Amino acid sequence: MLKVEEKIQKYIYFLNPQEKNINKILIQLLQKEYRRRLTRYENVDRALQQKYGVSFNKFNAKNIVKERGFSWEVESDAMLWEQAIDGIKTMRRKLNELNTLK
Repeated sequence: MLKVEEKIQKYIYFLNPQEKNINKILIQLLQKEYRRRLTRYENVDRALQQKYGVSFNKFNAKNIVKERGFSWEVESDAMLWEQAIDGIKTMRRKLNELNTLK
């Protein structure tokens, strides 16, 4: 089991002084961070769906990168979008895993 130094514990307990279980506080912190990242990834997904007028799956199926001449912008968007989709899946999975720890 990982041990948290006493001087660091002080800062963790400061975030939720009513909670005496450091593991619960750490789980709450992780959930907040995962939700923050999930929101960021969902915003990227939404913005690119608006930009191209299709979902990521349809973007790939229509081979829009090739259709638009492999331009730097479209290639960059495709990589960013793929990362966002993977991030959404990962953050949702991690949030579900954390919920089982409660």
